[in-house]
Amino acid sequence: MKMTRGRPRLFDIDQALDQALKVFWRKGYEGTSLLDLTKAMGINRPSLYAAFGNKASLFRKVLDRYNTGPGNYLCDDINQPTARAVAQKLLQQAVQHLTNPAHPRGCLAVQGALACGDDADCMRKELIHHRESLVTALRHRFQHAKREHDLPKHSNPADLARYLATILHGLSVQASGGASRKDLQIVATLALKAWPS
Repeated sequence: MKMTRGRPRLFDIDQALDQALKVFWRKGYEGTSLLDLTKAMGINRPSLYAAFGNKASLFRKVLDRYNTGPGNYLCDDINQPTARAVAQKLLQQAVQHLTNPAHPRGCLAVQGALACGDDADCMRKELIHHRESLVTALRHRFQHAKREHDLPKHSNPADLARYLATILHGLSVQASGGASRKDLQIVATLALKAWPS
């Protein structure tokens, strides 16, 4: 029996994901409708479902794309030679990233869940987990720094990780609300003044 193949896709998957990323980034998970997505991606609903599954699975793919694309600086910055350099580089890069005119302001991992109701609870929990993975990575990095005597004995790596993540996420909220790059740089500078030496 001869199998018939479906029609080939008439759109570029990567381009479609990039467009979906911009929409989710700008409007958040719950604020984004299927109409918003199909319009931005230039495809119809059946094509969206066939290529990406439902809205939740598309969002997961978009979040992965964000992490390996615009949000990738977080991974690189954790490998700075000192704990202070990690904090300084993360804050500098965040200010640049969050106010970059080439994409929506703020951070997808923060923006995506700012206003999620009960229907989007699974996505809200997933984004919380995503943000917590940054705290975990920072805690491990700062524990290493403390063992290497790069941080004072009295410092608490878990507290430092939570502090830095909170500042980073706060910068995202401020950026999405229209704070200027200069405003965010002032906050980053103040945050570093509290860093243990």
